[in-house]
Amino acid sequence: MDIRVRKSQLEGRILVPGSKSHTIRAVAIASAADGVSLIRAPLVSEDTIACAEAVSSMGAGVHIESGLWTVKGVSGRYKPSVGMIDLRNSGTSLRILSGLAAVAGCPACFDGDSSLRTRPMKPLIDALVSLGAEIESRDDGFCPIKIVRPALGGNVSMECRSSQFLSSLLIALPLAPRDSFIKALSLNEKPYVEMTLGWLQKQGIQLEYPDDLSCFHIRGNQSYAAFDQVIPADFSTASFPLVAAALTQGKVQIENLDFSDMQGDKAVFEYIELMGATVEKCERYTNVSSDGALLGQDFDLNSTPDALPALAVAASLAKGTTRLLNCPQARIKETDRIRCMACELRKMGADIEELPDGMVIRGGALKGCTVDGHGDHRIVMALAIAGMVAENETVVKGSEAAAVTYPSFVEDFLRLGAHIVEE
Repeated sequence: MDIRVRKSQLEGRILVPGSKSHTIRAVAIASAADGVSLIRAPLVSEDTIACAEAVSSMGAGVHIESGLWTVKGVSGRYKPSVGMIDLRNSGTSLRILSGLAAVAGCPACFDGDSSLRTRPMKPLIDALVSLGAEIESRDDGFCPIKIVRPALGGNVSMECRSSQFLSSLLIALPLAPRDSFIKALSLNEKPYVEMTLGWLQKQGIQLEYPDDLSCFHIRGNQSYAAFDQVIPADFSTASFPLVAAALTQGKVQIENLDFSDMQGDKAVFEYIELMGATVEKCERYTNVSSDGALLGQDFDLNSTPDALPALAVAASLAKGTTRLLNCPQARIKETDRIRCMACELRKMGADIEELPDGMVIRGGALKGCTVDGHGDHRIVMALAIAGMVAENETVVKGSEAAAVTYPSFVEDFLRLGAHIVEE
């Protein structure tokens, strides 16, 4: 499918859907728990549905209603799955469920779409193997992977280019029969690990770690309990109406954002404010507006790599130079987002220099053309925002990818007054 977009000015209110990261952690922990958990206001998207279907294949009972998911856990005793478990495009689900299956000793095979098959798993696989597991994989660290023998716990050092590797071990190892000690090397995306630790703390899981999250001591033979939890709104998703409002000189009210939540991408609101937009945080909503052009800035995106596509669009229209730095992990997401965003925005006339860990963007104007979403939900949505400020029409190919995290993207932006149509 394609999205066709023309220059727009946005105004109105928007309700941001639930957090993908929180929803997947909730489903995974609920599946391992003893009892029935209630997950309220979850994100309903391709990634989260893939996670729910996967834990169902591993023995958990999952019932999905509007606004409420009920999960009956297996008390850490997953049953062997029948056939290959298809996680579609969900890297978070792949990593977290692989860890749980390995520690539980659940023979399981995980695979996904062509994009998921490019997502590296070797650091996590090597860590689980050093803890006693036997795991088979394609090309030494890529899907499909097969859990053969369980991990028992112990000591391990692991390169954490993706925070998901560490979150996987932190969620799984409390269920191991032995205590574990993790040394986390080169950790990126610390807020996502802090999110995982928040879930573990609510569960009363016993573990010790320093403030820099460089190492963790986890007691074995623990368990998870059923819970009743509301999923916070997704700040990564909120970055798109945020940037769109600022670029189109619109006035948008974003509802249900909780700035006390641990999501790292809440910092994007500060970034856009530094660039010159007005951000007013109220108890139940956040107002975003802009009366003029944004100003280029330098941003360290190590904690907020998912914001790179949207910020690259903002930088392309800002006055002066913007540097998006220190996010090498942006190259190992659903796509190489640094390369893909540079390629597509250059088609629209942007002046972009790629760096190994980011990009330098000299702001100017954008011209509409046909661009490729590369099968990446965040790239699709970022390019659609670019089309809302570009001269002439923009066509974004592969728009169906937005459903991975934001199925109602087009409908919500139509209600804000965007000239946008999906066909």
